[in-house]
Amino acid sequence: MAREGSRVRLDYSPASLGLVDRVIEAIRGEQPPIEAVTPTLRGFGAYAGEVLVRTAGATWVDFDEEQRDTFGQPFGIRTPDGRVWNPLGKAVKRYENGPADSLRLFCLSVVGRAEV
Repeated sequence: MAREGSRVRLDYSPASLGLVDRVIEAIRGEQPPIEAVTPTLRGFGAYAGEVLVRTAGATWVDFDEEQRDTFGQPFGIRTPDGRVWNPLGKAVKRYENGPADSLRLFCLSVVGRAEV
């Protein structure tokens, strides 16, 4: 969905998340209300999650009730080390907080932890 809806060429590499960060930053520059862009941001978050599935050996999981309450999302990913991550929420935070919540750096951080 993120690939098709954004008309951006993405290859599921961690480096491609730098492009996603730039697209989100461009959206931020237009200052639309968060409600208007949340579906697009979640699409980018799903793309980031799929990058982690492909590069870190993560799997998609349904969050339990406590995790849903914590993350505000119904699903996320689990890395081989057992940690759960919320890439959909991370994309929303990228929009809200700017570069401090980079999806590319998030991915590199998770991949680094998954290899430990």
